[in-house]
Amino acid sequence: MNLLYRLIATGLFVGKIPVAPATFGSLWAVPLVLITGTSGPDYYITLAALLVIGVVAAGRVSEEVGEKDPREVVIDEIVALYLSFATFPLNWKILLAGFLLFRFYDIVKPFPARRLESMPGGWGIVADDMVAGAYTWATLKVAFLLLM
Repeated sequence: MNLLYRLIATGLFVGKIPVAPATFGSLWAVPLVLITGTSGPDYYITLAALLVIGVVAAGRVSEEVGEKDPREVVIDEIVALYLSFATFPLNWKILLAGFLLFRFYDIVKPFPARRLESMPGGWGIVADDMVAGAYTWATLKVAFLLLM
């Protein structure tokens, strides 16, 4: 398999961690957000690149290992958690709340996440997590507006 696809899909092999790879993979989004911020061109270009590259890499690794959504593929968590922080000011409370909410929604798989898992290739791997990211963003936005 192409090493580059494997590196991307596994979050530089974080997805190979035997316990809670999705949780550790999700953590990769935090430094990216801290580097790019949560608005402006850098943020949105990074988000778009992560999405496109993530779909391709996840699909390739999935094909290679012969599994629909391999446990080691964590780029879906990375891009979806990255989406969760769009437009928010960066502080430890937002980062912690976003991380915990995202993990909750990623595990629960609210509508229409389960349906999107049936999409072909990398799209099915990434789309359900993007729903979790969108739910996280919406929950953070409501909480932010109510508490600020």
